[in-house]
Amino acid sequence: MTTPTRRLRPDAVLVQAVIAGALSFAHLHDLAAAAGQSGWKAWAYPVSVDLLMVAAWRRLRAGRDRSSWTWFAIALAASLGANVATAGLLDLHQVPAWLRILVAGWPALAFLGGTLLVHAPTPDTSAPVVDEEPAAEVEMQRTDTLGESTPAPVLAPELAPAPPKPPTPSSAVPPALLDHARSIADAHQSSTGEPITADALTARLGLPAPTCQAIAAQLQLT
Repeated sequence: MTTPTRRLRPDAVLVQAVIAGALSFAHLHDLAAAAGQSGWKAWAYPVSVDLLMVAAWRRLRAGRDRSSWTWFAIALAASLGANVATAGLLDLHQVPAWLRILVAGWPALAFLGGTLLVHAPTPDTSAPVVDEEPAAEVEMQRTDTLGESTPAPVLAPELAPAPPKPPTPSSAVPPALLDHARSIADAHQSSTGEPITADALTARLGLPAPTCQAIAAQLQLT
C-alpha cells in the first residue's frame, strides 16, 4: 500500500511575508550600519526588532493586553521607520545625531519590552462560565425530582383592626371653649330665668353638631 504524496502548493500570503520580512530585515541592517553599528551588531538590530514584534503578537493572541499593543506598535514603528529612512529620504552618509541615539538605545528598550512581555501574567480565558439558573426553574426541578410539590403554608386570616374608641367629651372639648359655652348658658339663664337648651346653645355657638353635643353633655343640658 503506497502512501499518497502531498504536493506543496505555494501560498501567496506566505511568499509575501517572506519578501516583506527580508526587505525589512535588510533595511534595519542598513540603517544600523549607517548609524555606526558595524559588523555583527548591525545584523543583530533587525533580529531584535522582529523578536520584539513576535513576542508582542503572541501576547495579543493570548488575550487583550494594553502593554502588548504598546510594544507591538513600538516594534512596528521601528521597522516602518527603517523602511522609510532607507528609501532615499535620509542621507545614510550623514545620519543625524538623534537617530544615532535612538539606534544606540534600542537594545535596552527592546530588552525592557521583551522582559515585561514574558513576565506579564497571561489572562485566563479557560475558566468555565457558570450560568445561574432562575429560582423558578430550580423549584420546578426540585418538584419533578420529589414527584410532588410541597404544599404552600396556610396563612392565618388577618384580623380586622379594632375601631378607634370615640373620644370622651372631656377630651374632645377644649377647656376654653367649654368656659365660653358656660358663660353663654349663665347669661341666658340670668336674662330669661330659664336654663338654655342644647338647640339654643348650638345656634349661639355656630359650631359643628358633635362638638355642641359634647359641650351640652358637659353642661348637662337637654
